[in-house]
Amino acid sequence: MKPPAFDYAAPDLLDEAVSLLRSHEDAKVLAGGQSLLPLMNFRLAAPSLLVDLRRIRGLERLDAVDGVVRIGAMVRQRDAEERPETAAVPLLREALRHVAHPQIRSRGTIGGSVAHADPAAELPAVLVALDGRVRAVSSGGERWIDARDLFRGLFTTALEPAEILTEVELPIAPPRTGAACVEVARRSGDYALCGALAQVTLAVDGTVEAARVALIGVGSCPVRRVDVEEALEGEAPTAERIADASARAAGGLDPPSDVQASADYRRHLARVLTRRALELAVERAG
Repeated sequence: MKPPAFDYAAPDLLDEAVSLLRSHEDAKVLAGGQSLLPLMNFRLAAPSLLVDLRRIRGLERLDAVDGVVRIGAMVRQRDAEERPETAAVPLLREALRHVAHPQIRSRGTIGGSVAHADPAAELPAVLVALDGRVRAVSSGGERWIDARDLFRGLFTTALEPAEILTEVELPIAPPRTGAACVEVARRSGDYALCGALAQVTLAVDGTVEAARVALIGVGSCPVRRVDVEEALEGEAPTAERIADASARAAGGLDPPSDVQASADYRRHLARVLTRRALELAVERAG
């Protein structure tokens, strides 16, 4: 398989990259290339120009400051998985371990995965669950986009055609916080048929101070389950309470049916995996 012909540029400055995107209507940003290049090989994408971000300084920064972790768009997923700063965001660490295989994570980038907006991908769900945000730069300046406004649909975000995602910001978790990512896939490393991500913070008395739950593979975007979170917060995380809260996870879902799984099976998985993720998160928070 070979991609269609394309031009290639690797600018040194972010302004140059933005200018190149503006001057070519069907140009695409190249970050890690782990999603874009296979699409090109299958002739599902045919950009006339690839704008490679690898030479632009500052896009590989990773800092923990002022209660947040800020991750440059070009930070490799494997690096983020191993850097000590990301231990402050346990849900991110847990999710990264489920992203494809180590070889792919060694090339794939944080920003590339988020901007690609695959509904079965883990990193967009982390942003949605934790109310994260991203920084985007264009010729008009920069802006911050909240996760709840970023993902618009299947492989679609609020980013403008000549706008580049440069940074991801996630809140640092408080003490007594645990997280889990639980998935069902045909094979290890495949995209999940369904997945549940959960982060739980326990109060001193053992009740749930805060809960965050998101699902993947059940819609055109990551799905935040606020109703599940509200059913747990302020309560003791008993097995019965977790099971009752998790039963709400499939409510209102309209997942796809395909050759791999039916919609009903995905709804069933949403309930079961949410319960398992919450149980693990509570155990790790203690």
